[in-house]
Amino acid sequence: MTTFRIAGLACVLWVANVFAQEADPAVARSLAATCAGCHGTNGASATALASLAGMSREEMVAKLRDYKAGTRQGTLMPQLAKGYTDEQIELAARWFAAQPLPRR
Repeated sequence: MTTFRIAGLACVLWVANVFAQEADPAVARSLAATCAGCHGTNGASATALASLAGMSREEMVAKLRDYKAGTRQGTLMPQLAKGYTDEQIELAARWFAAQPLPRR
């Protein structure tokens, strides 16, 4: 029984560590940096593509989940969104929602 308790404790600690890492702002920032090539630094687009900075968390999560499900049309985003977990989508959405709106 002691072996099972140790294994269980190890599992709980591992899961807690994974969630603690995901809550780390540096992880969210690194994830969001993958969007910079198309959507601009910190999500402030300098092109015709949508700015992500300042978009509400709810709106971004909904759009990314729609891309991921294939119910929203796009060029690259439906393919890219399939590679993100729900937790990563939530992290990125929270990070972009906290960024200042871009000046135009």
